[in-house]
Amino acid sequence: MKYPKIIFKLFTLSLFSLMISCQTRVVSPNKPMNDNTLELYKTYTIQTNDAKNQKLQIIKVDADKIYGKDKSGAVVEIPKSDVREIKKPDILSSVIIGAAALAAVIFIPI
Repeated sequence: MKYPKIIFKLFTLSLFSLMISCQTRVVSPNKPMNDNTLELYKTYTIQTNDAKNQKLQIIKVDADKIYGKDKSGAVVEIPKSDVREIKKPDILSSVIIGAAALAAVIFIPI
């Protein structure tokens, strides 16, 4: 009757790894923003220096500002100097890490 314990550990490990790897950092204090960092019409989560998170679909990027649409369709302008971190959703790596965690729990004896 070891299976319920293994299933619980497997579920917990998979959930933890999926929550960590759901988003990839595109811009951070250690990774500065370049001209081609953001793709147009893709959704990103932008964290500003005042710790506000905004999920935006990027419309336009110029030398000073990032323009995007939020959920309600309103256009939001964020100065590049005010950006602390930008993350994008990354489903593929989440699935791969979850599968690797699942394989590790199944094939490596605990």
